[in-house]
Amino acid sequence: MSLAAFLEASPRVIAVRLTRVRGSSPREAGTEMFVAVDGFFGTIGGGQLEYMAIDKARSMLKSGEIATEMDVPLGPEIGQCCGGRVEISLSLMSGDARTAAMAAETRRLEELPHVYVLGAGHVGRALSDLFQHLPVRCILIDNRAAELGMCGAGIEKRLSVMAEADIRTAPAGSAFIVLTHDHALDFLLTAEALARHDAAYVGLIGSATKRVKFERFCAAGASKADTHRLVCPIGAVGRGDKRPEVIAAFVVAEVMAALTEMVRSPEKTAE
Repeated sequence: MSLAAFLEASPRVIAVRLTRVRGSSPREAGTEMFVAVDGFFGTIGGGQLEYMAIDKARSMLKSGEIATEMDVPLGPEIGQCCGGRVEISLSLMSGDARTAAMAAETRRLEELPHVYVLGAGHVGRALSDLFQHLPVRCILIDNRAAELGMCGAGIEKRLSVMAEADIRTAPAGSAFIVLTHDHALDFLLTAEALARHDAAYVGLIGSATKRVKFERFCAAGASKADTHRLVCPIGAVGRGDKRPEVIAAFVVAEVMAALTEMVRSPEKTAE
């Protein structure tokens, strides 16, 4: 459910916001969640802290209290061991507050990193199933409508006969995972993605032998791609298990690590 749908279904909602964090805590200052009588949207980190905040928010909805604050030590007394301390503001959402929250959510969604899964075969579909639950915008691309139709994930599915054009127009900091049904097409798309010096991740499915062949393809003058930036084999830490779902799990971990590192060191996308 989207935030807009949650707010539309809930006439009275308490906004719960971490206003100050000292020491270790499950989430950072500025994190918000929204609590209604019969549901909530978002999280401030789970555990006893979140339970206490939800309980207080619902108590406010019942009593009619408009705003309050909480100062919570994250220690043994509440059954958590983070060791920090958080301050929380809780307030009944006005119409303006709802509008502002939805605008902030729209900006957040627009700023999500793009992950391009190039190939809708078994591994491509398994990747899509996992990425749909993560804070990314996943785009599954293939030139075969039937394969795209087999993907049930709630991600963008794009029928394209020139996926290299999709790569060229992708925003900076995107991740590209190449796993089509054709090795020649794999090489073309991988070279195109590596030509994007601002890519956060470029991965090519296959063995070490396939990587060598791709490097020879580039050395022969077919591409000037910097193959040192290529991840191939992908999901190498799980090498030996070729089940699509297992491969996908390891690759998703690789991609998310690369995207996280990009956020911490944005200058790396310009290298």
